[in-house]
Amino acid sequence: MMKLDTDIQFLKGVGEKRAKLLNKLGVFSVGDLLRFYPRTYEDMSKIKKISQAQIGEVCCIKAIVDRTPKESRIRKGLTIYKTDVTDGESIMQITIFNSKYAAEKLKEGEEFLFFGKITGTLWKKEMNSPEFIKAEGGDRIRPIYPQTEGLSSRTIERLMKTALLNTEGELKEILPQKTRDRYYLCNINDAVNNIHFPKDGDYLSYARRRLVFEEFYILQLSLMLIKCSGRGKTSAVIKDDFSEEFISDLPFTMTGAQERSVGEIVNDMKNDVPMNRLLQGDVGSGKTAVAAAVIYTAVKNGFQSALMAPTEILAKQHYKTFETLFKGTGINFALMTGSTKQSEKNEIKEKLKTGEIGFIIGTHALIQDDVVFSNLGLVITDEQHRFGVKQRAALNSKGDNPHVLVMSATPIPRTLALMIYGDLDISVLDELPPGRKEVVTYYVTGDKRPRVYSYIKKYLDAGFQGYAVCPLIEEGESEIAAAEDYAEGLRKGAFMGYSVGLLHGRMTPAEKEKVMDDFVGGKIQLLVSTTVIEVGVDVPNAVIMLVENAERFGLSQLHQLRGRIGRGSESSVCILISDAGNGEAKRRLEIMTKTSDGFKIADEDLKMRGPGDFFGSRQHGLPELRIADMMTDTQLLFESNKAAAETHKDDPRLKKPENAELRRAVARLFQKLRG
Repeated sequence: MMKLDTDIQFLKGVGEKRAKLLNKLGVFSVGDLLRFYPRTYEDMSKIKKISQAQIGEVCCIKAIVDRTPKESRIRKGLTIYKTDVTDGESIMQITIFNSKYAAEKLKEGEEFLFFGKITGTLWKKEMNSPEFIKAEGGDRIRPIYPQTEGLSSRTIERLMKTALLNTEGELKEILPQKTRDRYYLCNINDAVNNIHFPKDGDYLSYARRRLVFEEFYILQLSLMLIKCSGRGKTSAVIKDDFSEEFISDLPFTMTGAQERSVGEIVNDMKNDVPMNRLLQGDVGSGKTAVAAAVIYTAVKNGFQSALMAPTEILAKQHYKTFETLFKGTGINFALMTGSTKQSEKNEIKEKLKTGEIGFIIGTHALIQDDVVFSNLGLVITDEQHRFGVKQRAALNSKGDNPHVLVMSATPIPRTLALMIYGDLDISVLDELPPGRKEVVTYYVTGDKRPRVYSYIKKYLDAGFQGYAVCPLIEEGESEIAAAEDYAEGLRKGAFMGYSVGLLHGRMTPAEKEKVMDDFVGGKIQLLVSTTVIEVGVDVPNAVIMLVENAERFGLSQLHQLRGRIGRGSESSVCILISDAGNGEAKRRLEIMTKTSDGFKIADEDLKMRGPGDFFGSRQHGLPELRIADMMTDTQLLFESNKAAAETHKDDPRLKKPENAELRRAVARLFQKLRG
């Protein structure tokens, strides 16, 4: 018998050369091979008569070879081999391209199973380049594996049989017996054998259910352990809740979702275990007001708070908002960014050290070594996925295990939030404050551009402002050139006589600030911008937006951009321009015209792009899932989450003897996640 950690090259039939090909597929040991799951299957267990098979259908036909395939050279480099096969009632033509080796296997009078797509006519059906196997013992479900050049699925299938034969009994059960009983899961050996070589469709379903559940379960248990590890007791325990006092003095009424979220956050902060919570809400759902109520409570309890934003523009936006929210409360707060004058920075740092400043808003400037807090109790990060893990940890380390609140305006589907933020509790703002107008969205082709420009000018003539979002192109110098050319084209063309400004990511903070100040002050009527405006800029008078080459943006990003308008009491309009010809791009843009619900849009975005690309890159640090799929296995994701929570509550450190194998599996993944 072979051990699971045996190097794959020592498995019979592998060797050094083939091992390198398997390494390309992520297979380094015999155990890795067993967990290298098929990507799909050929079901040769369901056999059809030739007469029953429909044109265009992929199916399996059992038939006898009528004669040895006849060779025909069509042209240089293309040879075909044709023969007829019969199931005793009907005849079907088989065509094989450029493979004498395959054609020679089809011997006259022998019976085979042919798997492929039915073509031809109702009178003479055909199958081109089918998979085929001797009929005796071949009527089963066959695995199809991910491949690499030089290593076919059939070769991997043969190696898998050898590996299973040589490791019988070596696979240790990971899931606790009571978890398997409660969730109707088969044992690990049955699952692995049947995922590769299922006895029938039911066995395959049972095997897949077990393995998907296990993958989700171990990942979520690992995230729960991360959530609790290194989280000693916090000294920032809130004794009195002042949030109602703050909320009652607001000039507006909070939504039920806002009040519920404030309650969840304050309750967390009353515990000596530091809070770790995500406040997730659509654009304009009122996250800042929730944060203000919590900060007010923290400061009234004698603890300092810090809010870190990813950009200077957003930090300043927050500062202006808090100026309104905290007016008359007596809370002393400040703003510190990279462009803050050194003398001002020094004064702010001194007041943070003495505790005179109760709340600080800033960018990465907050995590400098010489920024010292007197009594930091609450840390808030905005748009967390834009910060690195080390940056977030650096801010947290400035307090004694402070409470942590993460705010995100990127609506994330619940399935993905559960995985990405599995180490955080989640509060969701799923109501928009009263008075917020829905942004009407249109999708048009480039030939309508002159009409679009005329439409925008009507708004500008009425005293409103607008955005023109530049085409998304490759980053670098060309991005600036394209933005500048586009802005100049508008100034000299359709928008001659109007004030057209330009904002892009390569400007200095001072340059960006000047442009934004001019826009907020009404000096700029139309702001040409790259996606730098995606987060945070709040100009109530901006009511119209044009997005060029809209098909190049993700749905969630388009939704974020669209959220920059509709901030006031006026109805707002977003116009998406795209000449994308393919149906998928059109469907995506049509979704934007039909709904303004960020969570529905995020669900569609996730379905189309997959979890790895949801943020544009794999920033969330989750391992690739081997068999589970968040889009199709949602029910198992929630079941496994419940099971992981039950296990964690029963045995938080997995110290019980029955959880020994589970502890080892979690430890392996835990190391990858902690990275």
